[in-house]
Amino acid sequence: MILTESPVKPLPTHLKTVAEFEQWEREYGHDGSYEFVRGRIIEKKDVKQNEFFLIRFLTRLFAKTAAYERGDELTPEMDSYVDSVRKRRPDLAYFTLEQIEDTRTGNRQKTRFAIEILSDSESYQDVLEKVQDYFDAGAELVWYVIPEHKKITVYTSPDFSQAYKGSELISAAPVLPDFQFRVDELFA
Repeated sequence: MILTESPVKPLPTHLKTVAEFEQWEREYGHDGSYEFVRGRIIEKKDVKQNEFFLIRFLTRLFAKTAAYERGDELTPEMDSYVDSVRKRRPDLAYFTLEQIEDTRTGNRQKTRFAIEILSDSESYQDVLEKVQDYFDAGAELVWYVIPEHKKITVYTSPDFSQAYKGSELISAAPVLPDFQFRVDELFA
C-alpha cells in the first residue's frame, strides 16, 4: 500500500469574525494553532527547543508567586480574546483563577499580562500590532523576550517600552509584584 500525503487545504479568506473563525476550526480542523486578526488567519509556529528553557524558567518562577498560590496561571499558548475580530495566542499568558473558572460558562478571557518570545519570522510591524492588540484588550503589561540579544522589552502601554538586559532586575509589577528576576538568569 502506498501512502500519499493529502494536499494541504488553503486557509479561508472569507471569515470576518472570531466566531466565524472558531466555527471553521471546529468544522474543518487544521493542525497547528492560529491567531485571528481582522480576517487574517496567522499560523503560530510551534515552540522551538531553544525557547523551551525560557518558558520553563518563567513558569517555574511563576509557581513561587502569591498569584500561583491563589490558583492563577501563567500558561503557554492560551487564547486571549481582544474583541469580535481579534484573538491572540501569547507564548505565555497570565489568567486569574476567577478568569479560569469563568471559562466554564463560555466567557472569553483576555490576559492582563502577555509574554511573547520574538521569532525569526516576526517583523517589527508584527510586534507593534500584537502589543497594540493586547493593550486594546485591557492588558496592563506585555513582555517581548528577544533571545538573540538576551534582553526583554517591557511594554507598559502600546507607546512606552523599556529594554532590560544583563543583571538588570525585571518585574511584572503591578500585575505580579513578586514575579521578578535578573534578566541574565533567564538566559543562563
